[in-house]
Amino acid sequence: MSLDLDVQIHARTLTLRSPNHVRVGPFAIRYNPDWSLKYANYAIPDQGAEPTPAELDALIAAFRELDRMPRLEFLPTWAPAVEPALLAAGFTEENRAPLLAIAPGGLLPPKPVDGLVMAEPATDAEFAAAALVQHLGYGGSGEPEAGTADWLRTAAKDGGVAALATVDGVPAGAGGCSVPVDGLSELAGLAVAADFRRRGIGAALSVHLTETAFARGCRVVWLEPGDAEVERIYAGIGYLRVGEKLNISLDPEREAEGV
Repeated sequence: MSLDLDVQIHARTLTLRSPNHVRVGPFAIRYNPDWSLKYANYAIPDQGAEPTPAELDALIAAFRELDRMPRLEFLPTWAPAVEPALLAAGFTEENRAPLLAIAPGGLLPPKPVDGLVMAEPATDAEFAAAALVQHLGYGGSGEPEAGTADWLRTAAKDGGVAALATVDGVPAGAGGCSVPVDGLSELAGLAVAADFRRRGIGAALSVHLTETAFARGCRVVWLEPGDAEVERIYAGIGYLRVGEKLNISLDPEREAEGV
C-alpha cells in the first residue's frame, strides 16, 4: 500500500474512533463539540464512495445540526467520485494540500536556539499555556476553547506526543503528534507565538515532536503544511512529499451570495 493511502486510513481510523463522530451515508464526520476550529471538524468519505444527491443533502444537514461548516478532507484518489459530486452540490475547493511524511533515520538536525526548552505538558497550567499558544498562533483571540487543550491531553496520554516550548521560561511554541494508528502519527497543531517567530523554534519543535513519536514506536510521522513557506521548513528537517489532499467546503457566506 502506498504511503498516502496509509495516511488516509490513519485519519479515517481516528475519526471513527472519536466518541463524537457522526456517520451519514458513505461519510464519517469528525466532530469536536468543544472546538469549533474548521480544521478540527470535517468529513471523510468511505473508500470508493459514490454519494447520491440525497446523501449529500443529508451530510450538509448533519453539519448544520452540529453548527459546523460542511467540510471534507480526503485524498481524491481515495474516492474519485466524491469531488465532482461535491462541486455539483455547491462546494468550493479550499486548496490541495501536500502531505509530507518522514520515517526514522530521515530527520535532519535543526539549528540551535538559545534558551529553548521543550517538555511535555503535565499540569493544567502547562496544557493551558500550550493551548493558548496554539489558539493565538492560528489567528484566534481571547481564550482558547476547551477542545484545544483536550486534544493535547489525549495525544499525551494515548501514545502520541504533546510539547510546550519555552524560551527563558516564556511559552513560545506548542504542538503535538496524534494518537498512533498502525505506527502512523500526525504532527498537528504546531504554532509559534508571534514574538518568537523566525528564530528556528518551529523547526526545532517539529524535530522534537517527531523524534519523540519515533521513540514511542511510530514508524511514520506525517503532516499537512499550511503553505509553501511552511513546507520549506519541514523539507529542511527531512520531511518529503508523499501525496496531496483535497480540502473542500460549503462556506455559508458564499452559499448565501450564490457564489
